[in-house]
Amino acid sequence: MSTIHRISRFGLMNAFLVDEDDGFTLVDTMLGADQKILGAAAGLGKPIVRIALTHAHGDHIGSLDALKAALPEAEVSISVRDARLLAKDMSHDPGEEGTFKGDYRGAKTTPDVLLSAGDRVGSLEVVAAPGHTPGHVAFLDTRDGALICGDAFATVGAVATCAKPAARFPLTGFGTWNRDLALESARALRALDPTSLAPGHGKIVTGPVAAMDAAIARTEKALA
Repeated sequence: MSTIHRISRFGLMNAFLVDEDDGFTLVDTMLGADQKILGAAAGLGKPIVRIALTHAHGDHIGSLDALKAALPEAEVSISVRDARLLAKDMSHDPGEEGTFKGDYRGAKTTPDVLLSAGDRVGSLEVVAAPGHTPGHVAFLDTRDGALICGDAFATVGAVATCAKPAARFPLTGFGTWNRDLALESARALRALDPTSLAPGHGKIVTGPVAAMDAAIARTEKALA
């Protein structure tokens, strides 16, 4: 059974420590939060051995360089596609259209591992979830079905997809590159029947499937 520890700034910006046999896998780093993350891991009594990133937006990678400096042995991973955005390469792949939205401040850290769908990071399986960014991924804990979804969904006030700005927390919607693709990814993540939903913004929701269905339906109506 997995244990996911949420670390939050202002209750709105999250990173997650995932228990592993050899320490913690840290998913996302928030922004200006390296000391908070290091303190949380120390308080829980395990080292951070991996840093996995859902995507390259600044509020998810903003503490990466400071954490890598403090944890030089920690393995850093991000998707093949968003690794270029992490390096501030804003060029488009063939077939990609539209402006990449949001904060791409980049990082000096070079990832150790470039991820593709189906890869494993500790106990986490990489799930492709493009749309918010072209290489956005989610992480499914293979032990119990918990889903760390990055910005594919947010749960501030209510569960919502990132395919449109939500009334209670519009920022993920405003930062989404491709809304149609984001909606497709929301459907794909729902099809995994996750036991819990751990988003980049908002609280962890247990038994989230009905709320994910409702969020998808609202998005479909809005985009119709």
